[in-house]
Amino acid sequence: MKSSYYGKKWSILKKKGADADDLRLLARQIAYSFMDYYLQDCRYADEYIDLLCEMMTFSADPNLTHHAAAALFSIIVESLCDDFEELQTITYNKIMAQVMTFCRQVPGGKELDLTLKKFGIQAADDLLTRINRVRANHNSLSSHQRIKKILLLSRVTIGADIAVTSVIFQRLSKIFPEAEFVLIGGSKLEELYGGNSRIRFRKLAYSRKGGLLERLSSWYAALEAIQQEVASDGENEVILIDPDSRISQLGILPLVPLDRYYFFDSRSGNSLNYNVSMPELANSWLDTLLDKKDFCYPNVWLPVPFQDIATRYCDLLRRKGAQRIIVVNFGVGGNPRKRVGRRFEESLLLTLLREPNTVILLDKGFGKQELDEANSMLAVIEKHGYLTIQTVFGDEKTDGLAWGVIGLQSRIGEIGALIANSDEFIGYDSACQHISVALEIPCITIFAGSNNMRFIRRWSAYGRQSSHIVHVDSLTDTAAIDIEDIIARIMYHRKGYGG
Repeated sequence: MKSSYYGKKWSILKKKGADADDLRLLARQIAYSFMDYYLQDCRYADEYIDLLCEMMTFSADPNLTHHAAAALFSIIVESLCDDFEELQTITYNKIMAQVMTFCRQVPGGKELDLTLKKFGIQAADDLLTRINRVRANHNSLSSHQRIKKILLLSRVTIGADIAVTSVIFQRLSKIFPEAEFVLIGGSKLEELYGGNSRIRFRKLAYSRKGGLLERLSSWYAALEAIQQEVASDGENEVILIDPDSRISQLGILPLVPLDRYYFFDSRSGNSLNYNVSMPELANSWLDTLLDKKDFCYPNVWLPVPFQDIATRYCDLLRRKGAQRIIVVNFGVGGNPRKRVGRRFEESLLLTLLREPNTVILLDKGFGKQELDEANSMLAVIEKHGYLTIQTVFGDEKTDGLAWGVIGLQSRIGEIGALIANSDEFIGYDSACQHISVALEIPCITIFAGSNNMRFIRRWSAYGRQSSHIVHVDSLTDTAAIDIEDIIARIMYHRKGYGG
């Protein structure tokens, strides 16, 4: 559809009063139309981006504006960034420069405008010039440099932080053994890295489902935190590492002067080898940055209290007679495309339980929907004659069992500690696959929701311990998904674990 058609629909919608369902539908239509032109002949239809910008900023009510932001990020931005292609990276940068330029002109964008001006950014071309300089930056770091503090941005998603930021931290901590490390990101990071005394945390929330201006609030918060950290030690002895973070909108938004800014360009055609995993890519970038070859695998440093509780609980299960403890997580991080389906999940659990004295620790997830799904699944398991228990991590009153399924409510660090004490992990593409491999626990990932070979290779779990993926084409023909075949492939890979 032409943009003028959508423009008329948008005008009518504003006049009659915005309805949430209508807003969502129109925003998605506009976003998909942009992609239609882009996919056909790489045409950049800026008028569609302007329409989405209007819809993202027309109201102060985030319940009305978040639909357009969701369409922009989930349909356009994620499609471009997940391809790991140079042209798509350039297009993403152009889109975000256009979006920021539009937003700084609306009433709610005054703070954005003033902040960008402080960095000498007056127009969209200035943003593009800056990001091109960032991507071409060949700054190096040497152990001879006096670095007192290293600020490290979170990637926002837990799996990406394990695959990337944990590698960066380890490599830099070897070069700068006296430097203080400050990790800027969500509260969950402390659950995974809190056992490492060299890392200090600056908590910063990022709303992946909020409106655009709401998402930008994390950038303002990061700027404030960085300014405070720099003020306490002097700007010449503090550097910032940006691992291609959502906080900076993948390097688009400035945080510090470029001579103290080190950006891991993880998405473009300049990103070295197309066929490597993200941890390998990060190590290659660090080889260039530090002018020194080395290699660190992803890691987590779980707080001792989590480890102690998980160890006691798994020891109890083994004393009860459990011979194999399997952690299973069917979470998909809010992306339903990654899920194969309920029938598959039930069949997998029942197949695993055919092995005597197997205990499955089923992570029940978060929110009412996921908890209801897990409870319903446990009821089905019971109907097949297996024992089930429902509990919360750390409940010392819960008796164990030797054969069956334990439905657990837990936080990310808690499920990580249980994985560390288990015999294997099985789940969808999510943070838990990266946790298990970082902890050297055998891992099988059901990788659905993407047929992009480069994306799958980038984000498959990578570590010292072997891991396997079972790819499911859930995009081409969902009716043709063969559940028995998927489970057979999972069980085949498990033979190498002694299962």
